Amino acid sequence: MDGTVLVADDDRTIRTVLTQALTRAGCKVHATSSLMTLMRWVEEGKGDLVISDVIMPDGNGLDALPRIGKLRPGLPVIVISAQNTIMTAIQAAEAEAYDYLPKPFDLPDLMKRSARALEQKRRAPVKPVQAREAGDDLPLVGRTAAMQALYRLVARVMNTDLAVLVTGESGTGKSLIAKAIHDFSDRRSQPFVVAQASDLVGMDGPAALLARARGGSLVFDEISDYDDDMQARIVRMLDLMPENAPRVMATSQTDLSARMEAGSFRQDLFYRLSGVTLHVPSLRERVDDIPLLAEHFLAKGERDFGGLRRLSNDARELVRAYSWPGNVRQLENTLRRLMVTSSEAEITRAEVEAVLGSQPAMEPLKGGGEGEKLSASVARHLKRYFDLHGGQLPPAGVYQRILREVEMPLIEIALDATAGNQAKCADLLGINRNTLRKKITDLDIRVTRRRKLM
Repeated sequence: MDGTVLVADDDRTIRTVLTQALTRAGCKVHATSSLMTLMRWVEEGKGDLVISDVIMPDGNGLDALPRIGKLRPGLPVIVISAQNTIMTAIQAAEAEAYDYLPKPFDLPDLMKRSARALEQKRRAPVKPVQAREAGDDLPLVGRTAAMQALYRLVARVMNTDLAVLVTGESGTGKSLIAKAIHDFSDRRSQPFVVAQASDLVGMDGPAALLARARGGSLVFDEISDYDDDMQARIVRMLDLMPENAPRVMATSQTDLSARMEAGSFRQDLFYRLSGVTLHVPSLRERVDDIPLLAEHFLAKGERDFGGLRRLSNDARELVRAYSWPGNVRQLENTLRRLMVTSSEAEITRAEVEAVLGSQPAMEPLKGGGEGEKLSASVARHLKRYFDLHGGQLPPAGVYQRILREVEMPLIEIALDATAGNQAKCADLLGINRNTLRKKITDLDIRVTRRRKLM
């Protein structure tokens, strides 16, 4: 690398590390803990690249970006920040930062980005959009590489007209990503409409839907659930989109490309919706974000319920180790429940275990060919469940949780097969009738008597 780099960060260790690394790479470095000093250097014409923190003792690095751009058009700025919400990435993009990295950053990665910034001219400026205040209710929190890559991509696509397909497991926050793209884009003053299949029914359904969305955003939630007729209606609607049409987005927790290859999803609709595909990772794919999310939800709960709650060290370790098959939604609901039920300010591991013990221990079964034995299917599934805990043991009480999950559907199916006749059901299962009644009560199984048609 060749050039002069201006480094602004109030952390002396970061200034030292960056100065040494950039100097070894062949750069000249000026480092400061003051935003005022950085701006003086910029005004004096120093520097070919700026690496700046956001929160400085005498100002905000993001707020300084427009002034840097006005004083020195073409001077690239890489923003580094310990703030880890999607808003930081969006605000950095709106302020025309060359790049954005969260702390703690990967030094080799930062060096590569710095080298590219020094070699390239700054991209042509785009019309800046005034950033909205960060919504505290958005659980889009994460400093892992997967989430930061997602944030950067959201920031790049939010003001384009490309269709967006948001994929990910249930509970990961796909709808929140779609809403964030709308809320922080130049369409945010226009409607945000989540379409239902019923909106497409009738001759005027599609036209009425477009009229509602106007020039805003139109989202098809869980598009894979739409049948062939509805998919065809969407294709025809998209082909006849008027001027000032809404931006189209869709969400899906299933692999649409696999569905397309299987013939259950239209190819023409898939390519119309997947202009840009954003994958929202599961919590298992970003374990290091779980403590951050937990803190976020506890802080939110403090505002909602009053009273400060915190996780004990053992409880925090358990929360981090749990597989969270329901992802962020399950984590939030669990912590809200703990805030209500916990009697002390510090939530204990035992309290977390008690709450998790009543929740699903396993994810839905996937795979398994026809003719696979039940024992093999269960063994495969259980191994997956243990593997999801990253080398740590699952919460105590696995035996009872697994039995409960197997027992409940078995009894429900047996009751259905015997038309709700508990005597016949008990005989079918080979257990005492009183035992069956107790299990029905304990498992909260609803029994419906009906005439069995043979």
